[in-house]
Amino acid sequence: MGEQRNRYNEEFKRQTAKYLHEQTKSVEEIALEMDIPAKTLHVWKAKYREFKNESISSVERVRELEQLLKEKERELLKSQERISDVEEELAIVKKAVHIFSKPKS
Repeated sequence: MGEQRNRYNEEFKRQTAKYLHEQTKSVEEIALEMDIPAKTLHVWKAKYREFKNESISSVERVRELEQLLKEKERELLKSQERISDVEEELAIVKKAVHIFSKPKS
C-alpha cells in the first residue's frame, strides 16, 4: 500500500522556511534532518520567503517601501511640529517665571 503523507500547518511551514533561509546548510541536509522531502522544502522556501532583508525585487515591494517612507515622513513632520510647540510654550513659561519671580519693591 501507499505511504501515509504528513500534513503540516501553515505556521510550521513558515517557521521551516525561515529556518531554511537562516541556515548555512543545504536544503538537502535539512531535509534529511527533518525527514521531509527536499522538493517540499524548496516549495515552502519559495512560497513563504520574506524579502524584508533582501534586495528589492518587485514593483509591489518598492511601492510598499515608498508608502512606508511617506508615512514616516508625516510622522516626523508631526513630531517636529509638536517639538516646536513645546519649545514655544517653554519659552513663555520661562518668561512668566522670570517676571513673577522678581522681588516686589
